[in-house]
Amino acid sequence: MHARGSGPTPQSGSGEEPDPGPTPPTVPSRAFSGARGAQGSASSRGPRESGSRDGLRRVWWAVVRPFGLALFRGDADPPPESRRLTFDVPRRVAVLVPFRTYNLIQLAELVLALYVYGSTQAMTIDWIAEAAGAIPEGFAYVAGLAAALPLALRDRWPLAAWRVAIVGMPFTIWLSTAVSSGQQPYMVPAGLAYLMVLYSVAVRCDRQITLAVWIITVLAAWIAHPDSMALVTVLAAISVLFGYNVRIRRSATARLVEEERRTQLAESAQAVLEERARIARELHDVVAHHMSVIAIQAEAVPLKAAGDPAQLEAGLAEIRQLSLEAIAELRQVLGVLRDQDGRTDTAPQPGLDRVDELVANARAAGLAVLVKRVGPLDGVPPAVGLSAYRIVQESLSNAMRHAPGAAVAVELAGDGDELRLRIANGPGATAGGAPGAGQGLVGMRERAALLGGVLEAEPVEGGGFEVRATLPIADRETAG
Repeated sequence: MHARGSGPTPQSGSGEEPDPGPTPPTVPSRAFSGARGAQGSASSRGPRESGSRDGLRRVWWAVVRPFGLALFRGDADPPPESRRLTFDVPRRVAVLVPFRTYNLIQLAELVLALYVYGSTQAMTIDWIAEAAGAIPEGFAYVAGLAAALPLALRDRWPLAAWRVAIVGMPFTIWLSTAVSSGQQPYMVPAGLAYLMVLYSVAVRCDRQITLAVWIITVLAAWIAHPDSMALVTVLAAISVLFGYNVRIRRSATARLVEEERRTQLAESAQAVLEERARIARELHDVVAHHMSVIAIQAEAVPLKAAGDPAQLEAGLAEIRQLSLEAIAELRQVLGVLRDQDGRTDTAPQPGLDRVDELVANARAAGLAVLVKRVGPLDGVPPAVGLSAYRIVQESLSNAMRHAPGAAVAVELAGDGDELRLRIANGPGATAGGAPGAGQGLVGMRERAALLGGVLEAEPVEGGGFEVRATLPIADRETAG
């Protein structure tokens, strides 16, 4: 027998679960902690290694891509469109030639390609003859074609011409070395043609492609004939640098032409905006003045007539006359917009000689207008006279709208050098209309500023308003 509370060992066959006793504290194993540390270190190194691999891949792609473009997938810029040295074929002989236009530069390059073909072929045949027939004579024709074909292609397809030249270079080097006993590795016509092709590539291709073409040329020269590598490197560099300089100058010229075109478009747009602003000012002055007078007349005529048909008819006739004047001035302002040929209206613009008409209309609308003229006002330039007329017109229109029945003083003063205007009105006999947007004052200031003058408009004591303008005359007459 076991005492109560003794050891946990059960009796055999009792069927009771053994007492596990107190659970010991959990201590992480060193192996498990090491595994977690390794996993964390690997996860921390993962992004770094992935980033470095991506960086290396980008660097590798940046290095290899220009060579892929140069050898396989790249293309050159289109040839510049130029009418210089280009002529049309006469109709009498147009049926005898395949093209309607010919460029003398392209014809010269074709003639040069034929010359290179003939000279290379003749030189190679002489070398083969000296070699006592060790090499078939047909190789001379292949060498001539390898030297001349890039020249024929370089104007329209410079990069394709270089690919043809670089593919044919091993054959020409091998043939030249074989027939000249290794003394002359390059054929002179083929070498000159290759340098011309390099120039065309530098002019018409991106600088990355151009650099790749130069590197491939230098490596090919080193592989084919190491002793001549220095000379080939210098000659190829000169051709490439000269062509790249021409490309930079052409690009700068193209950018300058584009900037000039954009400047002209901007100036044209600015001129259109200025013309629109001018027309808007004219329309505002014409419509605002005449419509204000018509509205006041239409309101005052029935009251003034008091049932008298004769006075009512006279008032309506005056309103009709004002409407006809407004229509005439609107036609004059908009005439240039209707004319498709760009002709302007030759009707005279209003000036100081028509200020009395404005005063008569204002008086008919109920204003007490007093006009004062000081100094000589004859010989005022049309532009100055038109601006002065519009300023007086807008000032009287504002007085009719905002101070009905008020007394208005109009002063015109000229001293030969400048024209001074002053239009002042007192408070109205009745309440005026609501304040406007202020476009009339803005238009008056712009008119004065365009002539080099100034305009001031401000309220005066007692509830009135005053407009003062100074317009130069002497400068305008001298400029005219």
